[in-house]
Amino acid sequence: MSDWSKQTQQARTWFESLRDRICAEFEAIEREAGSDASFEYLGWDREEEGNPDPGGGVRGVMKGRVFEKVGVNVSTVQGTFAPEFAATMHGAEENPGFTATGISLVAHMANPHVPAVHMNTRFLTTGKAWFGGGADLNPPIPYAEDTEAFHARFRAACAAHNPTYYERFAKWADDYFFIPHRGVARGVGGIFYDHLECGDDPEWDRHFAFTRDVGEAFLDAFPRIVRKRMGQEWTPEEKQQQLEWRGRYVEFNLVYDRGTLFGLKTGGNIDAILMSLPPEVKWS
Repeated sequence: MSDWSKQTQQARTWFESLRDRICAEFEAIEREAGSDASFEYLGWDREEEGNPDPGGGVRGVMKGRVFEKVGVNVSTVQGTFAPEFAATMHGAEENPGFTATGISLVAHMANPHVPAVHMNTRFLTTGKAWFGGGADLNPPIPYAEDTEAFHARFRAACAAHNPTYYERFAKWADDYFFIPHRGVARGVGGIFYDHLECGDDPEWDRHFAFTRDVGEAFLDAFPRIVRKRMGQEWTPEEKQQQLEWRGRYVEFNLVYDRGTLFGLKTGGNIDAILMSLPPEVKWS
């Protein structure tokens, strides 16, 4: 199948609807904390020479009492990879033209007892078409029960589609979200998957259903953890621990993260690409 435009639009509609529900839930948490913080949205247009419709996206950012900084971005872009980057992209050796639609979220929390989190799901086409994404929990102060609850929810989402998914994708997350120069994991994991290829409509339907369930799992699991921890007292030492831990997060995202590289190499909005960076960080 060569024309995935209908499916790209369906995926885009879902990612945008998921963004709306996540942002509404995060704003509700702020209200529960006595804050009137809300998301501010900024649309952006991509530019590519000779391309009359390169696409763009919307960057959403909120800075509140619970969410020190949270970004939720959606984008839909299309164009042609530069030759050197095309060589690194799945399916681009057959066709350097691409489309990509997705949602990307990173939340940095005010309370060091509340974990930071990342979630992303996407649909891409080159000479091939595939889904990818996942979510991982990044606590400065880990709690075993929070880690288990987060993983249990994604384990259930995976099990509903394929009995091998959770073990494969949890290991993939452990391997991917690792900082080689530090020799440490970025957080306590979650799931990460990529290249769920769609050769025909039935495959697309199956992988799209799984990707939707990943989004639903995140929307169910993470707010529960936030509400559980956001009222805990913290010490100056625990805040310092959080700020130093954020340095590891920055190092991973700027040195190793494939999503950051994809955005920069395809002419994405710089502020949207770097919204994953925390508002305050320290290196000891």
